[in-house]
This record gives sequence, C-alpha cells and structure tokens, in this order.
Amino acid sequence: MKQPLAFVTGATGLVGSRLMYDLLQRDYQVKALKRQNSNIMQVRKTFALYADEADTLFQKIEWIDGELLDFRSMSEAVEGCIQVFHAAAMVSFNNADKEEMMRINVDGTANIVNVCLENSTPLCHVSSIGALGRGKAGELITENDLWQTAKGRSAYAYSKHKSEMEVWRGIAEGLPAVIVNPAVVLGPGDWTKGSSKFFSQVHRGLRFHTPGVTAFVDVRDLSRCMMMLTEQERFGERYILTAGDLSYRELFNMIADGLHVKRPAIAAQPWMLNAAYRMAWLAGKLTGKKPALTKETAHSAFQQIRYSNEKIRKALGYEFISLEKSIGDCCRYFYI
Repeated sequence: MKQPLAFVTGATGLVGSRLMYDLLQRDYQVKALKRQNSNIMQVRKTFALYADEADTLFQKIEWIDGELLDFRSMSEAVEGCIQVFHAAAMVSFNNADKEEMMRINVDGTANIVNVCLENSTPLCHVSSIGALGRGKAGELITENDLWQTAKGRSAYAYSKHKSEMEVWRGIAEGLPAVIVNPAVVLGPGDWTKGSSKFFSQVHRGLRFHTPGVTAFVDVRDLSRCMMMLTEQERFGERYILTAGDLSYRELFNMIADGLHVKRPAIAAQPWMLNAAYRMAWLAGKLTGKKPALTKETAHSAFQQIRYSNEKIRKALGYEFISLEKSIGDCCRYFYI
C-alpha cells in the first residue's frame, strides 16, 4: 500500500518538528519546506528527545528549499500530496517588523491557499488565538468571537487574522481546509526562541512576574489534533486548541520548580514595564538590535484573557495533556 504524502511548512519550528515526528510515526511520507540557511539539525535534536530511532525518522524527510511566495516551487512541492500542513509564520511583537510579517504571514498564506486550490489538496492552517475576537467581559472566548480591531492588538495578531481570511477565501472557493487556533504552545525545541524561551529566561534567574493570564497548549496535543481533524475531514471549521489558562506568575513558578531554581519574587507594576519597554526601544535604536521587550509584550503581560476548548473536545472526544505535565516534561527535556 502506498504511503500517504504530506507537505509541511514551518518544518524547522516547534510545531512543524513535532508534527513531522507524528506523521512519520504514522507511516506518512513527508516533504518539508525550509530556507537554504535553516538549521535542520534542530529537528533531528528534537526527534531525539522523543524516540531512540531519531536518525531513522529524520532521514525519511524530503527537504525542499523554497520560499512561501514562490508559487511555482510551492506547486511542485505540493504535487502528489494528500495534505498540506501550513505552520510557517513570522512571529514578532516588534512593530518595526509589521511589513515583513504581513508579507510572510498573509501573502505567504494566500500563496499556499492558491497552490492548494490549483492542486485540489486539503489544507490545515495553523492560526493563533491572537486572531480571535475578545468576546464579552468575564466570558470565555470561543470560535464564534470574531476579530475586532482595537487598541492594543499586536501587528502579529493582525497578520494572523488576515492570514485566516485568506484561508476562508479558499474555503469559499471550494478548498477543503481546517483552521486551528492554538494557544501559546509549550514544547521542547530551540530554547532561545518563541515560547520555549520562557524556560531559559526562568533558568537564568527571572526576577519579575505579572498578573496577566493566557491559554497554553502542549505541542503534542496541537500536532495530534491537526492530524485527527484532517484525517476526519473536518473542513470548513476552526478550532481553538488550549489545555487551559495560567497566569504568568503561575507559569513562571511551575517552570522554576521544575528546573529547581528560584521563583520570580517581584510583582511587576504597569509603570515598570512601560518604562522598561521605552528603555528597550531606546537601546535598540542605539545598538541596532531588536528590543527584547516591546509595547505589545508589556501590554499583554497584564491582560487576563481566557479561552474555551469545548468545540474541539466535543468534535474529537479529545482530552488535553495537563499543563502541569507539559511544563514538567519541558523542564526534563531542558537539561538533555
């Protein structure tokens, strides 16, 4: 029997790496998009955290050098595939990156949608909870809460909303597609990037915590749900993927306990972060380096936003890995 063939964008990232591992374990053939300067050995390192046969699985990947905006190369890559998983995106909360982020996230997604339409290939698009509306005060945000442009919404969130609109456009044109809106994704990978950076920050001795609340999900759950949704052909829908909500103080405390380091002890006040992001902006202007703290990240540190996972749980009968286990596992992987 011929092995099913899938194409994965964002293959070297946290989500793409785990997704490829799961696909290969399920006996899929995998084509993976990468840039010429991408560090594919980080994928092999991630595989090694999950299984002894990391090299065997890693060598099965067919790497494709290409760019999301190159229609011809993307069409050639998708040819023969039964499924496209679009996980590639630029993540930045620096307003200076807005133009590039819109190009990669929005125009890149539009191109993938067009390629899938031309090849009649189903699409699973990785969006974000950031692309959702804010809902009513005191209520959980659901898939029915539509985007609202408002003060404080980041350029990244806007780019993910616009990306989703490209997928909905494809669906209206007959594309079988499903959208997932993952919470902040927890998992092992490059500890200097994305949400994995939380662990290295706490390990280095993070001193401050904030009262902000948001949702989190294990990368293993995200990958499994993506595969289940596509295999069950639950197209024309979007699904929030979250295991639950945590305050940043709870998150940092759990990470500190798991890494056996001191918990952040100082409650940051809004004025502290407002001053800090301005100083970071000034330092960036002087050094040419991107600031570690921006207005958007400072603002989000005090927001308390909660999300519902009822739709995905009912659709798939799915139970998420607890956040305690997710964080505990990441802490164990951190020292490997």
